[in-house]
Amino acid sequence: MSNLPCPCGSSLYSECCQPLHLGQKKAESAEQLMRSRYSAFAKQKIDYIVKTTALGQQQALDVKAIADWSKANQWLKLEVVKAQEKIDKNHAKVEFKAHYSALDGTDRSVQIHHEVSHFVKHENTWYFLDPTTDQQITMKQPCICGSGKKFKQCCAQYL
Repeated sequence: MSNLPCPCGSSLYSECCQPLHLGQKKAESAEQLMRSRYSAFAKQKIDYIVKTTALGQQQALDVKAIADWSKANQWLKLEVVKAQEKIDKNHAKVEFKAHYSALDGTDRSVQIHHEVSHFVKHENTWYFLDPTTDQQITMKQPCICGSGKKFKQCCAQYL
């Protein structure tokens, strides 16, 4: 089991994303977090997906939909197009393509999910900023990342 390739394509799973999934290590960059989240989808580690989403967004996630999407697909390959680790002091973005095919139905053609994801670093930990949550937040509320800044002065521009 320890010599299986990591779904993210970087290395062996035991040396790459598994220590992050087990909470033994933290992602050191936005790209590493994004890779570990892709691997979590491939390995159906839904708790990890939730835990690595911005703190103020976690309760708004549709965990069942995330789990269903994770299980309904065969995750084939991750392609990192571009990682910009320093948009500002605490924000980064990663453009990637996740290649997958549906496990159910007759159409098993390869699909590509192309996305530019934004990330925030709070208290030395990287988090994904999820633009799909139905969370209602005003510009004057505290930011979803936990920084203590107002939302409009922190993560609003990335969602």
